[in-house]
Amino acid sequence: MTSDNNIELHIPSIMGFEKIAMECSASVAKKMGFTQDRIEDLKTAVAEACLNAIEHGNKMDTNTKVGITLTVEESKLQVSVKDQGKGIDQILTPSIENKVGGKENPRGWGIFLIKSLMNEVSFEPSPEGGNIIKMIIYLEK
Repeated sequence: MTSDNNIELHIPSIMGFEKIAMECSASVAKKMGFTQDRIEDLKTAVAEACLNAIEHGNKMDTNTKVGITLTVEESKLQVSVKDQGKGIDQILTPSIENKVGGKENPRGWGIFLIKSLMNEVSFEPSPEGGNIIKMIIYLEK
């Protein structure tokens, strides 16, 4: 694959910068012809993935970056979000056991949300350290 169809972005591990990745992804998706509904899904998934990378992967360390790579193909857009963390011990997913003091624990819904909004989602360790979440959204013609 040539790098012609790749867009790379690096944001600091500071809450709020995920909005840059969201807008960049939305611009690419719009150019590709995605519907507004699917663009909104993409923005939500990208924001959640970036926030997870900032908070859990990079532990809010402002000296670390989150790398976002958009890979444009004819019928799909892949977004990879990479942190520089040590790895995820366990990925929280919402469940009945996630209650804290009788109230629903708000933690762990990000990954659930990403999986429900995107067509394909995978998690893998990065060869140079850190974690990568790969999200694919298909262009429906």
